[in-house]
Amino acid sequence: MRYRQLRARLAAEGLFDTARKRPLPAYPQTLAVVTSPQAAAWGDIQRTLVQRNPSVKVLLSPAIVQGAQAPASIAKAIARVAEDGRADVLVLTRGGGASEDLVCFDDEQVVMAIATSPIPVITGIGHQRDESLADLVADVCAHTPTAAAEQVVPSLDDLYGEQVQYLQRVGQVVARRLNTAQQAVRSLETRLQRLRLDRQLAQHQKDVAWQRQQLLTSLEKRLQLAQHQHQLLRDKLSALDPEAVLRRGYAVVKAAGKIATTASQLPPGTELDIQLGQGTLKASVTENSQR
Repeated sequence: MRYRQLRARLAAEGLFDTARKRPLPAYPQTLAVVTSPQAAAWGDIQRTLVQRNPSVKVLLSPAIVQGAQAPASIAKAIARVAEDGRADVLVLTRGGGASEDLVCFDDEQVVMAIATSPIPVITGIGHQRDESLADLVADVCAHTPTAAAEQVVPSLDDLYGEQVQYLQRVGQVVARRLNTAQQAVRSLETRLQRLRLDRQLAQHQKDVAWQRQQLLTSLEKRLQLAQHQHQLLRDKLSALDPEAVLRRGYAVVKAAGKIATTASQLPPGTELDIQLGQGTLKASVTENSQR
């Protein structure tokens, strides 16, 4: 009864209205994840993002996602992301569980924290069948952690496909305009051939030459713009290419198959796999400095 009363009141306040929901950014550079660092959802999110686009920066705002302390902890984690100001989008997530495990996402503190977030919020909570008040107030609801990660970050393959389609459309538009212009020129040439007076013929020839020059100038400008946009997309794809990052001298360090981000994860004796721009190395930690 309390749940139904709270849901009805929040709906009456307009918090679930479609009109207030914001679109997710098309190409986020930094996203924040609110979940427990020990939750399976955090691992699912990381694996999915590495597979789709490893250049996206991920910030973890840790929170308790089960129990009596969870609502206040989640609300504080969301506020922490807003204060930080670096993230383009916020992902609120946890894996599945019993209904009593997910009840914290029906708390009014959590709902209001999402509603007042200055950046778009996408939820990935539980399984497909689960629906919480947090899902209803969020800008986008993906139901599972993996689905949320897939929806918020486009893959490099998708970006490449979009670029190819864009260039194809530009080529089709230029070809159609050029064909139309050629038909117009041929029509004018035919009309000129039918004129008997040399003076009129000369004037029409001048008009045709002027129109042709204007058309070529317009097409040249459009082609230059298309080439510029093409180069921008190529540069963006190159910047997002993880192999390009490695070729600049960076390396990916893995321990037990997982990417290591802090020295505290790697006690002495830990076996490491180091991926370079060309080839991989195996190493072992002999000393650990956490400064």
